[in-house]
Amino acid sequence: METRVETTYYDHGTPAERWERARQFFDAKDYAGAARVLTGLVEEVPEQTAPRLLLARAYYHSAQLRRAEAELRRVVERDPVEHYARLLLGRTLQRQARHEEAERHLRIASALAGDFPRQ
Repeated sequence: METRVETTYYDHGTPAERWERARQFFDAKDYAGAARVLTGLVEEVPEQTAPRLLLARAYYHSAQLRRAEAELRRVVERDPVEHYARLLLGRTLQRQARHEEAERHLRIASALAGDFPRQ
């Protein structure tokens, strides 16, 4: 008896094809569609930062802030100097009214970008 794995439009194709499909969904502002593609892609290639960051952005833009936060924390844990992840994590925390916690990440993001206050 043959085992059949069913695929959907969201998880069909090579990782590169799914990455492109996710980008198209995101660019069309279909953040939920992008997240559906990216969830499987991130599971398949967990070591890659770009898919996880785009997944976090899709969650952020679709107001799935807890999910965005979780993805961003994974990125920051692996790469503490990832500027954009720090910035988006700070903004995600702000949207959850966690301002004190957000401030730390926003300061780090600012320093990583070279944005220092003028004296």
